[in-house]
Amino acid sequence: MGIQAHPPLHCVKPEMAASVPRPKIGKVQRALTASANYFVVDPVFLATASMQPYQRTHQDPIHRPLRIYTLDPAASRQDGAVAVLNAPFERLRSMCERNALEGSVLEVVDWDETTEQFNGPVDLDDPRILIENGRPPSPSDPQFRQQMVYAVCASTYDVFRRALGRDPCWGFRSRRGQAYAKLRIRPQAFCGRNAYYDSSAGELKFGYYAADGSVQGRNRPGGRVFTSLSHDIIVHEMTHALLDGLRPRFRLPTHPDVSAFHEGFADLVAILMHFSYSDVVRAAIERSGVTPDEVLLSIATQFGHTTGSCRPLRSAIDPAGLGQDKEGSVRRYDEVGDEPHERGSLLVTAIFEAFATILQRKTKRFIRLARLAPGEAPGSELCEILADQASTLASQFLSICIRAIDYCPPFDLCFGEYLRAVITADFDLVQDDPFGYREAIIDSFARRRIYADDVPDLAEDSLLWRPPDKKGMEPIEALHFKRLRFAGDPGRAADETELRRQAEALGSYVMRPGYARAFGCALPGDMQLNGDHIDPAVVGSIRSLRRVGPDRQVTFDTVAEITQRRWCKGSSGTFREVFGGSTVILGPDGSVRYVIRKCVTDQRRIEAQADHLNGKGGSKGWTSRGSHHQLSRSSMCHLFSGTVGAQQPTTGRRMT
Repeated sequence: MGIQAHPPLHCVKPEMAASVPRPKIGKVQRALTASANYFVVDPVFLATASMQPYQRTHQDPIHRPLRIYTLDPAASRQDGAVAVLNAPFERLRSMCERNALEGSVLEVVDWDETTEQFNGPVDLDDPRILIENGRPPSPSDPQFRQQMVYAVCASTYDVFRRALGRDPCWGFRSRRGQAYAKLRIRPQAFCGRNAYYDSSAGELKFGYYAADGSVQGRNRPGGRVFTSLSHDIIVHEMTHALLDGLRPRFRLPTHPDVSAFHEGFADLVAILMHFSYSDVVRAAIERSGVTPDEVLLSIATQFGHTTGSCRPLRSAIDPAGLGQDKEGSVRRYDEVGDEPHERGSLLVTAIFEAFATILQRKTKRFIRLARLAPGEAPGSELCEILADQASTLASQFLSICIRAIDYCPPFDLCFGEYLRAVITADFDLVQDDPFGYREAIIDSFARRRIYADDVPDLAEDSLLWRPPDKKGMEPIEALHFKRLRFAGDPGRAADETELRRQAEALGSYVMRPGYARAFGCALPGDMQLNGDHIDPAVVGSIRSLRRVGPDRQVTFDTVAEITQRRWCKGSSGTFREVFGGSTVILGPDGSVRYVIRKCVTDQRRIEAQADHLNGKGGSKGWTSRGSHHQLSRSSMCHLFSGTVGAQQPTTGRRMT
């Protein structure tokens, strides 16, 4: 099928053929066009078939308990700042010859590029460490920093795995000598006031710096601060890496919301994961009465307090607070700028307002039973109940938000489309919504004037993605669950050969004459291309998954991405890069349930993208390669997008 007839096309470079110049139309492409199989399969995606997340045996423990900071070293232990995190158990290798702590999908390498020194790897299987639940928390202990980044990243990976119903994969290639890609974590990577995910290197890099002379909280002026000891910062950067594996083209700056979503979503996951620590939640409720307070709903408190601010770096709380009814007191979509962190905070506050609304609905019966007067602090028993309710709800919201990524288009995401993805993904799994989760989310987005395009109103059924017109769109028999081969779990394909078979079955189905447009693609010679060159479509991923709903029902689906690049000819003889394609969700019988598309022939979208990129100053939005202008691709996702204080990294890397 398809690709097997044209093996040279598997040489397309990583990033789903996005980073290479326009290919010449040679014999291979002419043959491909003639056969109507005008597509290739992304080699980076195929390489993920060799990923081998650890499979626990019946003799293994379920968890590896490790001590961590739940917030940061400056938080009070009375507020639950130190806890034992039950990381998913896997067998680890502490390799002194490579200076690495190596797991199945993660590795910790403590190399400081500023001082050009290694810190030796921690041995988490040392009996003396095992019996104490890991090394004791200490900001000055480099091996504790290794332990902390490993534990938090492994836990975050597991949260995504459970929400998605499959093993998340990375968006980068394996390193030389490695059988498959592993995310490298560097807890003391450079001297500088930042931390970032570097997709080109496949690394999380955490900086360290000297605090300002004027600080807030339990921090020493001029003291050394490690970003790798902030739970928020670790989860934030880990989320960037996971999101890059799920949607690699979310790094293309085609709309102000795209980069903002990356930052807002990372903050959202970091804050929601605060609620997994019962002592932290209980302490927050004791302080605030009933609603979680600013400590629980803030990002990188120590970072903000040591870099010239009296507040955390960012917060999930609007100036109006949570659950307020003052329309004029919330920031609105049309009032925020294009800076990704600022714009992304709008998404965070919208989700957390919905969270607060549902929390109030679920806990008001307990408040009534306790007969609390307004403003009266709850007793210890009620605090336990409220903390448990908040933690459970946060876990549900976290799963809802992560699961929605599978229902997003493969690129060019807008906040309104994410709203539709959230509503559809939740409705697919949980149709009965007695507490009004989806209604609360719709209302909080509407208060901020975040609307979806092409919907008549804000009714729940209007916001659901629509199934495609099934006329002539028969099920893909080759992708029926009875035809799929698994490696012990529906979320894990048997091998690369099976992944290739599935991808080719989808590509052959989509790129048939008369079908390509329905999936946002086009074939050469399509009249709507206006003579522009169109590259072969790229099957960027195809994954089977298994999800369990609240009533324990199990659903099986297949989610895939297919994208295509068009070169739009300009008046000056130049060519601009534009992408089209879709996310395709298939049912267990191979039927096409949803096609969430961005048409490569949509002239309105192409013009809007050009206006946005040219408005950024032209050179910021485009990278020129001769007469061809490609979209600039950000390979780094930073915690902070400004210059904080006078310190700069000494490695020559730009702090953006």
